[in-house]
Formats: sequence, C-alpha cells, structure tokens
Amino acid sequence: MATIKSSDLDFQNIKNNLKVYLQQQDEFSDYNFEASGLSNVLDVLAYNTHVNGLIANFGLNEAFLNSAQLRSSVISHAETLGYYPKSVTGARANLNISITTSLSSPTTITLPAYSTFTTSIDDVSYSFQTLNNYIGTLDPATGTYTFASSDGDTNIAVVEGTLRTKNFIVGDVNDEQVYVIPDPLMDTSTIVVKVYDSPSAVSYNIYNNVTAVARVNPDSRIYIVRETPNGYFEMIFSDGNVLGTPPVSGNKITVEYLTTSGVAGNGGTVFAADDLFNIGGTDYPLNITTVSNSAGGSDKESITSIKLNAPRAFAAQQRLVTAEDYKALILANYSSTVDDVIAWGGNDNVPPVYGRVYISLKFKDNITDATKQTVKDTIVSSLSENLAIMSIDTIFTDPEFTYLEINTFFNFDPDLSGATVKGIESDVQTAINNYVTTNLNQFSGVFRRSNALAVVDDISPAILNSRMSVKMQKRFTPLTNALQDYTVDFPVIIADPDDVNYRVTSSRFTFAGQTCTLRNKLNSNTIQIISSTGTVIKDNSGSYNASKGTVTITAFQPTAIEGSEIKLSVVPANESTIRPLRNYILNIDQSVSFAQAVIDYQNTETVL
Repeated sequence: MATIKSSDLDFQNIKNNLKVYLQQQDEFSDYNFEASGLSNVLDVLAYNTHVNGLIANFGLNEAFLNSAQLRSSVISHAETLGYYPKSVTGARANLNISITTSLSSPTTITLPAYSTFTTSIDDVSYSFQTLNNYIGTLDPATGTYTFASSDGDTNIAVVEGTLRTKNFIVGDVNDEQVYVIPDPLMDTSTIVVKVYDSPSAVSYNIYNNVTAVARVNPDSRIYIVRETPNGYFEMIFSDGNVLGTPPVSGNKITVEYLTTSGVAGNGGTVFAADDLFNIGGTDYPLNITTVSNSAGGSDKESITSIKLNAPRAFAAQQRLVTAEDYKALILANYSSTVDDVIAWGGNDNVPPVYGRVYISLKFKDNITDATKQTVKDTIVSSLSENLAIMSIDTIFTDPEFTYLEINTFFNFDPDLSGATVKGIESDVQTAINNYVTTNLNQFSGVFRRSNALAVVDDISPAILNSRMSVKMQKRFTPLTNALQDYTVDFPVIIADPDDVNYRVTSSRFTFAGQTCTLRNKLNSNTIQIISSTGTVIKDNSGSYNASKGTVTITAFQPTAIEGSEIKLSVVPANESTIRPLRNYILNIDQSVSFAQAVIDYQNTETVL
C-alpha cells in the first residue's frame, strides 16, 4: 500500500513525495502533474506541510536546553536547573579618596553610598557610584580625611551606572502580585531590596539575593531575581512556605539598583567627583587617585554560556565536593571578573598534598592585582567556608601560560585562486591564530594538530596540502646581578635527544660579552650556552628531563637579555596532541609563528 512521506522539511521534496504517492494510484498513473491545475493544489498542500513541519521542529527544539535557540527558552530551562543567568554587569574601579581641610574637627566624616564620579572613555562620559558608606578619619597632623571601608581598606570601589529606584506596594496574598522592573540594563549584582512596614515608614528590613545565602531558615529574608522573556527582570519573594519570611500586605518594597553600560564602561583611568564635599558649612573638593582602572563590565550572559554553566551549577547543588563543583559555583558568582576556572584535589597535585583543593583563576583583561586578591578572599569566605568539606584548605595558584610556536607549510596553486602568495600566507596565519583563540587560551584547551590543519585546508581550494611543526615555549626573567638556578616546567613530555635536531633552544641574551642562546647538545640532554657564531661558551649549563617535561638551567647569570624575558622553546614528544593538565593554558606566540607557501602547479592542466 502506498504511503505519503511527510517527514521531510524541504518544500520541493514534500511536493515530490505527494506526486509519487498520487502517481501510484490508478486514477493518476499517467497524469501530467506539471501541466495541470492539480499542481497548484499540491503547492498548497506542500506549503502547509512545510510550515507545520518547521513549526513542530522549532517547537521541539525549544523544549530542550541543548537545542533551544530563543533566549527566553534557554533561560527557562536554566531556571528549572536552579541557574539564573547573569545580567549586564557594570565596570568597577578602585579609587583612593581623601579631603584636605584646615579643620581640626569632626574626627570622622562619611562619604555616602551612591556618591558619583565621572570618567571619560573614548570621549564619552560615564558615571560611577559608590555602593556603600565609607568613613573618613582625620589626620590632625595634615588636616586630611582619608576614606576607608569598615575593615580599614582605603581602596574605594566604584561601579559604572546610574541609580534607579522602583517601588511596589504589596497587595493581598490572593492578588498573585508580580514585581517586574522594566529595565533590561539593570545590573542585578547592585540590587538593594528594602521592605518597609508601610509607605510612610522610615525603618526597613533588608532582603538578600538567594544566590548569596548559604543557609535559609523561616526567619530569612530572601528574594530571587530572574530575567523575563521580554528582557526585563522580575523580583520573586517567599510565599510563606519557602524562602523564609515574605513581605505582607501593605508593605512597601523599594528596589535600588544601577542601570549600566556594561562593556562600554571598561577602561576608565581618570575620575573626578561630581560634587564638592561639605564639612562644617564649607565645600571641599575630593582628592582622587586611581588605584585600578575600570574593568569587568560585561553584557548579559550569552546563550552559549548559559547552556554551558546551567548543567554545571545544577550538578554542584550548592555544595563544594568535586572539582567541577568549584568551577561551576565560582563561574556562577564571579563571572564579571573571572574568565575561566580549574580546580583539582591535592592528590592530583605535583607533588601530592592531601587535605587541599587547588584553584587556578584566569581573570579577564585589565583586572588589577588588588581586585584579583579581593575575589580570591571572597571565594574563601563566601564559598569555601560555607559549602566545602571541613578540613579541606583552599589554595590558589596562578595560571601557567605555555606558548606554541606554530610553523605552517602548505602547497599552493595560484591558478586555482585569485589570491597572491603573501595574501594566502596571511590568511593561513590568521586562521591559525583564530583557531588558537577559539579552542585554546583557556584551561583544559587541547591542541590537536590535525584539527588545525583541517582549518588550513578549508581556507581555499588552492591549498593542496599542508603540514605543521610545533614547539612549546615558556618564559622566565633571569637575574643579571647574581648566579641563579632556574627550573622551567612544561605541560607535556619533551622529545628525547636526537643526533640531528636540537630539542631545547632559547631567545638571545648577552653572556661573557657575546650574544648567546641556550641549546641542548646533540644526542644529549645537556644544555649549552652557544654564541651567535656557533661557538660553545659554556659546555654544561644545565639539562632537561624529557619524561618530566622540565628544563633546569644552573649557575646562570646573563649580563643582559633581549626584551623583558628569555623565551625557552622545546620540541614536544608528540607534536600532534598537546594536552595541558591542571593550571596550564596554551596560547600562541604570534611573533615567531609563521605560514609559508610552496608554489605547486600540479593540478593545472598543461596544453602542449
């Protein structure tokens, strides 16, 4: 019995399936569909089937987190996993703020929250604000007030954005009231929720974001902020059964927050106060010194990031047990400053140290050391001490960058392309750089030479074949005024000594009055110092351990180096796959990587 195949989504294929079905019927066995009015009817049927099939396909895709394309669908799936995507985040800067007066009293003054400061970035002015009160203490010897936080820190944090306030009056519990803030640029990390007993009340209770709370009891005052399908934000409070104490009928809810420009606020360097400070009836200017430029501003969390982080956050279940738990919760809470995270147990460390968890943070660009330390301290106090297993210490270790020196050689037939040799070489090198940026430059990023070569081969039909040589490079800065031993660790095994090719080389430096480099002796793991003319200046200056991936340089004291660091390069034992462990990150040294074409006319027809 003939059947209609209607599962195809292509219009023409659907119409052809209908024709095939009808042609199998006796009434239409020799019917000319193309020259008949029935063809128009088939068009309508095929179109209807095509549209319904697409709608069903789209609808089914939106039902799953991995295949959903609409932001509203992705957010909805993430929320079912207990994950709330990040809003736009305002850039942050640290300032030292003081006032110089001729007064001897009062002994302390207060810089109030939401004091505003202005900076210019690319000729556009941006407003930054304090989020807390800061106390200025008088130094009687100088007449200067220096502002500091409650713990004595003089680095005053300011956040880019404009203060907004939204008020709600709580209705009857049966009203099913909705609290929506119609501002898609709200920075949810700056929200302050105050609940007053009545619209005229002066005192209030502070409600806290559920993501910042370790324990919830019946007396807790909690709110949830979620992004709505139209890009606005909704505040959700307890219904009296969960999330502690809810606001009650007649209460006034005040939501204070900053609406921000996100990424555009990064890069502010010079800040000025918008207002003078009044002390005893006299106005004084604020003295401002920038400790760290504005950084960390970001747009709303992308769909790709939500799909990646939501399952991790769900698996963590608000506790720190596995390495993935640490990664998920740190990214969920500190994504405005932290770009990537990796964690491992002390048993996996080299050497093993039990009772510890090691964390390495890759921060976003332009984050100052002071901000980095603040983030680390907050992770320990807010996450580790509340959610981790007891007696497990948190140890931070910096990322170890290993640079790849990638030299690409390819055969190129100019007759198959309008590009020049130099142009195609530039295109190949750009493709390699983009491949590294996309697939590496993060923890657990693995370099696979075959994948990189596939990218090269796909650039143009004129690229007939390609090959690639790969070296690893680490950098160190030696002392020039004292003898010192140096050990440089690489993320993978180094190639064994060879009687033809050198396995260890370096950039140039000055030693014994000559321009020299480091190089291993052929067929040996001994490191030598070689002059630019090839003369051995020092026969034994260390060695390398191929199986451990380490190079040791002993009693080394150059008198000068080329640039700020010495680049030490090695050949990996396996150039096809470089898989870094723990806190190693792979990047590319573009200054020594290149692409070289070989003219090849083998695919060009020749007429004699």
